[in-house]
Amino acid sequence: MISQALITRGKVTAAQHTDISSGPRAGEDAGRSVVTKVKAAAGRKLAAGQVLLEVSGRPLFVLKGDVPAYRDLVPGKRGEDVAQLQAALRNAGHPTGSDLSGVFGPGTEQAVTSFYRSIGYEAPATQAPVSPAEDPGPEPGEAAASPVAKPEADPPRTVPTFPMSEVVFVRAFPAYVEDVRAKVGDEAGESLLSLSSGALTVEGFVTPQEKGMIRAGQKVRIYSDTAGREFTGKVESISLERPTAKDGGEEPGEQKYTVEVTPSRPLPMTLNGENVQLTVVAASSEGKVLAVPSSAVSTGADGLTSVTERTGRKERRIPVTVGVSGDGYVEIVPRKGARLEAGAQVVVGVDSRATVGGP
Repeated sequence: MISQALITRGKVTAAQHTDISSGPRAGEDAGRSVVTKVKAAAGRKLAAGQVLLEVSGRPLFVLKGDVPAYRDLVPGKRGEDVAQLQAALRNAGHPTGSDLSGVFGPGTEQAVTSFYRSIGYEAPATQAPVSPAEDPGPEPGEAAASPVAKPEADPPRTVPTFPMSEVVFVRAFPAYVEDVRAKVGDEAGESLLSLSSGALTVEGFVTPQEKGMIRAGQKVRIYSDTAGREFTGKVESISLERPTAKDGGEEPGEQKYTVEVTPSRPLPMTLNGENVQLTVVAASSEGKVLAVPSSAVSTGADGLTSVTERTGRKERRIPVTVGVSGDGYVEIVPRKGARLEAGAQVVVGVDSRATVGGP
């Protein structure tokens, strides 16, 4: 069997990368936002609710969700981010009671408090003002009552809050710590760490000339040089890479296409970030075929494609139809009335000989 293949390089990458460049804000008792504890380590597998580090004594943890945290959530808030928080809390074993999805009610309050206690911290609290009851005023026909002092408004209620600065949402688990740059004593505003989550895929690049050999669904061999192992996959998609400028920004760089490869089976997380070899099987013959070196095939002035068989000192031109080519060989099929047996010698170039075979 002959395979026509394209060999290129690619990088193993996770479905999502998250760089964390800030952390929990310093509390009222803290003078500045500083890293006080680092609990994450590069390569560590993360579970929902796991604490990554502390900033000024407050945790930074990870939960599952598609929507990035963009506001603090307190009782009474509504929205998609509230529904996401409720789902994350329930998945972590903290039910939200009878609260409607997307409504931060009493059940969600209890779940937030329970979650924080399960990871060893008290939930942050905030003062929620309570609106005083309105005086309905005198009934119709009645004289206004003598002015009296208005009843004081009910004191604010202390309620748990879920601050956006203490959570990182990732789209899928398992998640892994890629790199940890934070050290105890660092300012929280510095780049702290990075995470990856979701299944590993491979991203390769090809030129416009090579793109014609590739289509979605083709089989791909993925070879890891460091592990010495081969994996299989398929081409998921091919897209034009956004052009980049060369050094100096004067001319655009060479146009390339991004090839997304989905492994047949999950790749080991140890390959995350590794540069691997990709062999895309562009075409292949079915079963054994009659093949000759590519240079043995020629087209004469009469337009006939042929190979030249040599037997002793005699040469015989045999018209053929060519098929799949690869690895320096090309599939041939003798035309009607012509015969060429496996093992025969054919002329390669001018003087060289080659043996007809069936790789």
